[in-house]
Amino acid sequence: MKFSVTAEDYTIEAALKVIGKDLFIALTGGDNPHIGTVTTLTKNTKMQTVRFPSHDGRLHKDDVLATEIGQIIQPFLPGSCTITAGVHVNHISKKQIMISAQMSHDLGQQIKVWLEQTDFSGIEPVYYSNTETPK
Repeated sequence: MKFSVTAEDYTIEAALKVIGKDLFIALTGGDNPHIGTVTTLTKNTKMQTVRFPSHDGRLHKDDVLATEIGQIIQPFLPGSCTITAGVHVNHISKKQIMISAQMSHDLGQQIKVWLEQTDFSGIEPVYYSNTETPK
């Protein structure tokens, strides 16, 4: 499943992959897509982010985009969610930076609607009880 938003001469895309009841989202866009941050969350846990260094040693800031999406979809997650984010626009303008928050919000809303319409029921995993051990 893919969602995208285009504004101010660039596009941000969210490519989703369902893994069991878990969700992987690759958020990319601009002139040089990459993986700048990794954000993880579930319906009931706080978001956590790892930020990777960029070419000049500063840490990537793509988590602001992932966090916007995460806050919108969090109540609707059936399992865990991992969002990788990497959007780079060469010589980005202030207007392009400002619009990125709205673009992420729009993507979050699209993903939320999809989550609400998607059936995640299926075979539940089976675990050993406290009195059982592998044979």
